[in-house]
Amino acid sequence: MAPRHLFLPDLIWPLDPDTGRYPVVDRVDDPVRWRAWADADTPIVTQWDDGRHAGPAPGRTATSSSSEPSLVAGMLTDLDVRPGQRVLDVGAGTGWTTALLTACAGGRGVVGVELDPEVAGAARARLRAAGVDAPVVTGDGADGWADAAPYDRVQCTYGVLRVPPAWIVQTRPGGVIVAPWRTRFAHRGAVVRLTVGADGTASGRFTRVAEFMQSRPERQEWLEHTDYVPPGGAWPVGTVKSTSTLGPEELGGFAVGILVPGVVHTVNEAANGTITAWLYALRDRSWAAVFFDGDPEAEVYQGGERRLWDEVEAAHRWWIGHGRPGQERFGLTTGPEGETAWLDRPDRPLR
Repeated sequence: MAPRHLFLPDLIWPLDPDTGRYPVVDRVDDPVRWRAWADADTPIVTQWDDGRHAGPAPGRTATSSSSEPSLVAGMLTDLDVRPGQRVLDVGAGTGWTTALLTACAGGRGVVGVELDPEVAGAARARLRAAGVDAPVVTGDGADGWADAAPYDRVQCTYGVLRVPPAWIVQTRPGGVIVAPWRTRFAHRGAVVRLTVGADGTASGRFTRVAEFMQSRPERQEWLEHTDYVPPGGAWPVGTVKSTSTLGPEELGGFAVGILVPGVVHTVNEAANGTITAWLYALRDRSWAAVFFDGDPEAEVYQGGERRLWDEVEAAHRWWIGHGRPGQERFGLTTGPEGETAWLDRPDRPLR
């Protein structure tokens, strides 16, 4: 198998699990430290802000990275590539996963596709330097790569809100798609393993929790806070006040993300320990604010067409009522008629 360090640039920003920060590490200045991070089981950012970032400090948004090796290994296990199979690596990034897939499939059956031309060019150069004979083409991963289809396996290494139809069309019946799937609401998603059917659908279970960068075309700029709540400190007319016994940790639930669609949220902790959560609907001006100050009940303020915090509480009750299921009990079916998440079996859709 190809070692990860062969596919990393000189300047990297590894996630330090102890601090949650991304320290800059330069191979030229400190090759020993650089190699230690390259071999660590942690994700490493290799590009910020779509390549517009300059300088050693971390940028605003990570836009290319090398995933943590244990997660990559788990996804390769899910994918179950056999020698001689044709494989599409969507979001080739540094080229490392393309190299790993080539080692599994053998021959020239693997093709990587990468949206960013600069990242794709660097991946091609590193693959050549490592002696790996695998192409990386430049294109939108959501379109797949029809020129080399059909595929036996498709792997994606960025988070998607919906499995692109092209991946299903370009995969043989019985083939497998493995991808990180996410919702707008939850900051973390889960890897789904789908088997493609002859009817043009794909269905399967979620295998593991994962947090990946978003697909660039699926990014959505939020409205300004003042588009929901006017400045000045006074609550808008029609604001409804209530209390809640839920804690801020419930905002990260996988089921909540599925059952509260079209909503994003932020959580901020003040120096005094007070936590404030804001929820914003993306299709209208509905909003909610929840203030957690350590008391048994948090103060809740809501406005707009939807009562967003009420929806969160309803989703949490659903989760409790179904035995607090982990992501492994959930699955996904997707096809021409849309996409449906389900619990335990495809005939038990989440509504």
